Amino acid sequence: MRFIIRVIVNAFAIWVVTLIPALQVEIRPFAPGETLQLVLTLLAVAAIFALVNTIIGTVIKIVAFPLYILTLGLIGFIINGFLLWLTAWITSGFGWGLTVESFWWGVVAAIIITIINAVFGAILRPQKRKRRD
Repeated sequence: MRFIIRVIVNAFAIWVVTLIPALQVEIRPFAPGETLQLVLTLLAVAAIFALVNTIIGTVIKIVAFPLYILTLGLIGFIINGFLLWLTAWITSGFGWGLTVESFWWGVVAAIIITIINAVFGAILRPQKRKRRD
């Protein structure tokens, strides 16, 4: 259930990023390109992004731990941009998906996606129950 919510929030965040033309991040939907295909493409890209973040991102973050310390965590922005670019590269092989024109605009897009995920994560996080004594 958490993965599905994460995918939906990621799909929303990616959609928001594609609405900002200056970032040069676009989504190529499945054929014929109607609204339903756009939504399904966003969900598929978000699922791939979540898997890339979970599998490859975890390994990179463990290996880059000393860089996190040296840069006070700023290397995380570069890593997230790389993971977004990697997702775009994976999905472009299918003929649909995400396109990122520039790596650095991808870093900015990843920062925006991270902010949106953090906001929705705070809102959707399950509340701890207070114990009654």
